[in-house]
Amino acid sequence: MFRLGLKQMTPIGARNYATLREIEMRLKSIKNIEKITNTMKIVASTRLNKAQRAMQASRVFHESDSEFIENAELEAKEADKTLLIVVSSDKGLCGSIHTQVSKAARKRIEALGGNVDVVTVGDKVKTQMLRTHDDKLKLSFNGVGKEAPNFNEVALIADEIVKLGTYENTEILYNKFVSGVSFEPTTFGVFAKEAIDSAPGLSKYEIETEETSEIISEFSLANSLLTAMAEGYASEVSARRNAMDNASKNAGEMINSYSILYNRTRQAVITNELVDIITGASSLD
Repeated sequence: MFRLGLKQMTPIGARNYATLREIEMRLKSIKNIEKITNTMKIVASTRLNKAQRAMQASRVFHESDSEFIENAELEAKEADKTLLIVVSSDKGLCGSIHTQVSKAARKRIEALGGNVDVVTVGDKVKTQMLRTHDDKLKLSFNGVGKEAPNFNEVALIADEIVKLGTYENTEILYNKFVSGVSFEPTTFGVFAKEAIDSAPGLSKYEIETEETSEIISEFSLANSLLTAMAEGYASEVSARRNAMDNASKNAGEMINSYSILYNRTRQAVITNELVDIITGASSLD
């Protein structure tokens, strides 16, 4: 009878030990994840200050463009075809920031009746746009979002976009930084050479050559892209910091839960072992 009882109890003990070992391994993995998310949160917090400084600097250029548009009395006109430039980045782990700008891009394409050519800046938004509007995508850029954008990088992107041809209406869609916990998809337009030439208030400025309006249009495109990418970068870093903070908190809660489960399971295993020992001793008597 002793041997029969031992055979029946051994699998139960084995399952308890396996469960305890699994809980311990899970607990260690969650602790490692918490270390990673905490580190990423610290890195994002450090980068956020730099990103905000770059964003503030880029806004100065955009304000100059806005002032020119106001003084020259430029007005947006209906166009047969619109160029929509959607700005995002290549990196993830930053919440819903890429999804929101992609949804806004789809809504804008529908609002324009589908007469749109799309340019994407960043692999994340490119991937999402290919799922629904692959026929609209004309050009894409990657390798962006690792650092705060600079004018040289943006100028190269703008030069490639200009090669697509002339569009009467060009819009840039990006994530505007509102606060440390908030951002919103926003658009602003870039005026083409023809719109600048026909502006009523252009006479306020001294135009030396016929190419000046074309240069202004290309420079405005580069300035607008710089602002959009700087705003998007600041929004992304802020969103990543918040996402990693939430992930660290969730990991902490899971660590507490698994620690309690581990202790209870360990106590149960010890109790079962004591019961086995006492039962075996009693049977010998």
